[in-house]
Amino acid sequence: MEKKIPVRMCVACRELKEKRSMLRVVKNSDGKIFLDFSSKASGRGAYVCDNPACINKLKKQRILNKVFSCAVEEEIYSAIEEEYFGKKQS
Repeated sequence: MEKKIPVRMCVACRELKEKRSMLRVVKNSDGKIFLDFSSKASGRGAYVCDNPACINKLKKQRILNKVFSCAVEEEIYSAIEEEYFGKKQS
């Protein structure tokens, strides 16, 4: 039997992609929002794929604010941009 590959939906483009290739943003029970690199932190998770258009759309439309139903600091959006675009330039 083949091992099932977990997939998640990107909050920006709404496409299903492999969980491992995506970045998870979490809002925990204390209301703290952070990037979850282990993909194991408890709390409400939102996944973003590595498409530059998705990262830009995420920031421009403040999608995480809608997903978590609260104000998300600019640092979170900047950290997501840095994580993807910082990696790509190197």
